[in-house]
Amino acid sequence: MTTTGPSTRTGVWLVGARGSLATTVVAGCGAVAAGLRPPVGMVTLTEPFADCGLPGVETLVFGGHDVVPCPLPKRAEQLAAQGVLPHDLPAAVRGELDAAEREIRTGGPVRGDRRDDDELIGAFAGHIADFRTRNGLARCVVVNVASTEPAPADPDGRLPASSLYAAAALRAGAPYVNFTPSTGIRHPRLAGPYEVPVAGRDGKTGQTMLRSVLGPMFAQRALTVRAWSGVNLLGGGDGAVLADPAAAAAKNAGKARVLAETLGTVPEGVVHIDDVPSLGDWKTAWDHIAFEGFLGTRMVLQTTWQGCDSALAAPLVLDLARLVARAHERGLTGPLPELGFYFKDPDEGASSALAEQYTALLGLAERLRETGA
Repeated sequence: MTTTGPSTRTGVWLVGARGSLATTVVAGCGAVAAGLRPPVGMVTLTEPFADCGLPGVETLVFGGHDVVPCPLPKRAEQLAAQGVLPHDLPAAVRGELDAAEREIRTGGPVRGDRRDDDELIGAFAGHIADFRTRNGLARCVVVNVASTEPAPADPDGRLPASSLYAAAALRAGAPYVNFTPSTGIRHPRLAGPYEVPVAGRDGKTGQTMLRSVLGPMFAQRALTVRAWSGVNLLGGGDGAVLADPAAAAAKNAGKARVLAETLGTVPEGVVHIDDVPSLGDWKTAWDHIAFEGFLGTRMVLQTTWQGCDSALAAPLVLDLARLVARAHERGLTGPLPELGFYFKDPDEGASSALAEQYTALLGLAERLRETGA
C-alpha cells in the first residue's frame, strides 16, 4: 500500500479504547495495513467502494478515552489467549498497539471527579483536538465502542457518559459515530443541526442482521409471523454489563425496531440476554419464529448464530470511520441514514431491511465519489 504524508492521515478516536472491540480494531487495522491478514468483513474494501476517496487503512491513527488501566498490548495478549485474535498477532502489531496506547487519555466521569458536565466536555474535547494537532491529522472521527449504559432516567439531569463524549466530539469539530446502544448524541440537549457528519446507534453484527434479512422475507412472501422470541448468551464485559435489566432494555430496543418496521407489526415474544462469563468474547444468539402459511398452516423457523462479537464488529468500525471521514472531507453534515446498513437503530429516514440499506450505502458511495462541493 502507498504511504501518505502526515497531512492526509486520519484519526480514529475510540471511546472505550482499551476494550475488546477497540483492541481488535487497532490490531486488525495494523494486520490489514501490513498485509498480514486479508480484510475479511470490510465492505469498504470491496469493488463498489474502490474509487470513493476513502482514507487508506494504512493512514489511520488511533487514540481514545477509557477509564480502565489495562494497556492495549496486554489486552491483545488476553484476546489471543481466548482465540479472538490469532495467537501471533499481538507480537506482530506490537508497534501499532503501543502507539495507540500512548494516545489514550482518562475518560469519565470517574468516582470523586468534581467537574461539571461542561468542564468534562471541555477536557475531552481538548484531548481530541490535541490528538489531531500533534499527529498532523487531516481530521479525526470519534467512535463510541464503550460498554452499553442504561437510558438516562432524568433527561434534565446530568448528561450520561456517552453524551459527554458525543458533546466533546461536536465541540472539537470531529465527526461522531455511536456503535453502542447508549444515548450518545441522541440526548435532547444535543439536538442538531450539526456541523459535522454523525451516524447511527448500535452496530448490527449478528442476530439483528439476520432479523433485517428474515423480516422482509416473511413480509414479501405474505407469511404471517405470530411470534418471534430470542435468546442471547454472551460473556466478557458485554455480558456483565447487559446483566443489568436497564442496559439490556437499551440493547433490545434496536432489535424490536427492526421487526416492527420490516413486518409492519410487533409479534409476540421477547429477547432474553443471559450473562455466561465462561463464553468470554463469544456469543450464541438463538431465534424461534412461529409463522402461518396458506390456510393457516402453522410452521416454525429457528436460527442459531454463534460468533465472536469483537471480530464481527471490528471491520464495521473501520468501515464507518473511513466512510464518515470521507463524508466530512466532502462537506457533508448531520445524520447519515445511508449508513443504516451498519446499525440496529439507524438515523431517521433509513430502511430497516438489509437489502435496501445496502442499496442506500452504494448511493452514498456515489456521493462520496463525486468531485466538487
